[in-house]
Amino acid sequence: MKPWLELPTHRDWLEVEGELLLAFGLRCGLPAGGAAYLDADGVPTPGEPVHTWITSRMVHVYVLGQLLGIPGCRPVAERAFGGLTGRLRDTTGGGWYAAVDDDGPVDDAKVCYAHAFVVLAASSAVRAGLDGAPELLAEATSVFLDRFWDEDAGLCVDTWDASFSVLDPYRGINANMHAVEAMLAAADVTGETIWLERAARIGSFVVRQAGENDWRIPEHYDDGWTPLPDYNDDRRDDPFKPYGATIGHALEWSRLLLNLEAAARDADLSSVLGAADWSGAAQALFAHAVADGWAVDGADGFVYTTDWDGTPVVRDRMHWVAAEGTAAAAALWARTGDPTYASWYERWWDYISSSLIDRERGSWHHQLDAANRPIATVWPGKPDIYHAYQATLFPRVPLAPTLATALARGLL
Repeated sequence: MKPWLELPTHRDWLEVEGELLLAFGLRCGLPAGGAAYLDADGVPTPGEPVHTWITSRMVHVYVLGQLLGIPGCRPVAERAFGGLTGRLRDTTGGGWYAAVDDDGPVDDAKVCYAHAFVVLAASSAVRAGLDGAPELLAEATSVFLDRFWDEDAGLCVDTWDASFSVLDPYRGINANMHAVEAMLAAADVTGETIWLERAARIGSFVVRQAGENDWRIPEHYDDGWTPLPDYNDDRRDDPFKPYGATIGHALEWSRLLLNLEAAARDADLSSVLGAADWSGAAQALFAHAVADGWAVDGADGFVYTTDWDGTPVVRDRMHWVAAEGTAAAAALWARTGDPTYASWYERWWDYISSSLIDRERGSWHHQLDAANRPIATVWPGKPDIYHAYQATLFPRVPLAPTLATALARGLL
């Protein structure tokens, strides 16, 4: 029996599920620019500010829909894009505010995580030919390099104040992970292979740190890049910087390392990869994430975080972790041909279909408890469709180039 990853019927199913997600999020594009935070029914949440990270993700997602020729996607992408060239952009201090409302900034911090997504959104928008996209990409990459890229460390700093005067001493892997994603996209669009070199420096650091910690990635560091293993011990379910090892990030890094490896090889830049075993690291991260995180407490689903010995800490199931699990399994199957990865892939899509996809109200439940019942303590509503939608695309494209470029070249 063929694995699902080889079946045209499965690819058709992924296509349908992706289109349902795009239909759910159509109301996110705001007339004043930016993307709304969506509630459980796909309606903009009253009183919720417009976030740069959500806006950038939705630009990226609806550009992908546009590149696939799905009617209705371009207007949504353009309205969201208008937030990045408009009210989210700081015309005085530079960069992008974390969040704004109708009266102006409500969070004026300049955050690497959000700026990485601006680079991703702008890169995708260039591929789709959105008006103003080349200018946005030029500005976004300039700000990113000037303010967030630390050339000496080969890593990104995390958070500045509004004026880019005060830099928080905290350093984090989450922002660096999405920086790698953005760098791969920027390399595809600009042809500047130095973005791959920067991404490889970040990846090498993460592989080294994970390898020294039994393949559990230390997420939090001080300004000298010394790990802070107890960081946020009092906020264990933080949505962006939780305490402990984050299962979903190990899975996401597993895929990203393979994307980086493929991109460097396609560009004939083997020197960028060095002597590191990128595929071996990806397999180790995946294996330990599965052992620590999948169905370890009697019910299917990935726990959110574990302690440094692999003991579950936050047992809630976040939708994005399962999405990244399928993407990592598909990537490893493509890279190795090992049927074990195809089996995990199928099992996790079964779980997503039975427990996460909301057939009544649309999209995916963003958070489940340990018994797989929908809850909303960390993620109220269904803010965006980025992880879920990408999960419907990754199994259908090569490991490189990145999604927008792959779709623009007809590689789906």
